[in-house]
Amino acid sequence: MTLAERQQQLVADHAIIDDPQERLAAIVDRARKIPPLPETDRTEAHRVKGCVSLAWVVGELRDGRCHFRSDADSPLVRGLLLLLCDLYSGATPAEILATEPALIGQLGLDRNLSPTRLNGLRSVRAKIRDFAASVRP
Repeated sequence: MTLAERQQQLVADHAIIDDPQERLAAIVDRARKIPPLPETDRTEAHRVKGCVSLAWVVGELRDGRCHFRSDADSPLVRGLLLLLCDLYSGATPAEILATEPALIGQLGLDRNLSPTRLNGLRSVRAKIRDFAASVRP
């Protein structure tokens, strides 16, 4: 599945919930079920700068594809990070560099987030993009 197809699938999976606030609640609820990052990954190198909450994104390259894990001290941020990691995990560095996360707007989540949260999401996207650029052949 291409990154564009994955993005459309994630939009379709979440769009079955009509209300954007309820979508956000479902995203947060899903993140509660994921184990937290171990303390060894909660380092300054993995920290997302520009995010008001403490947030971390860990990238790994396996078989030419990027894989991401994340965590945050805020349940909302944790859910949004997981959504972006779900989107980009398994993609090639080139796909990641070429694909913006349109699903946030397509799901109407951007209308329910503060400017500070939206800025944090841009910082997360930059962290993922920087990792992809650093491992691109």
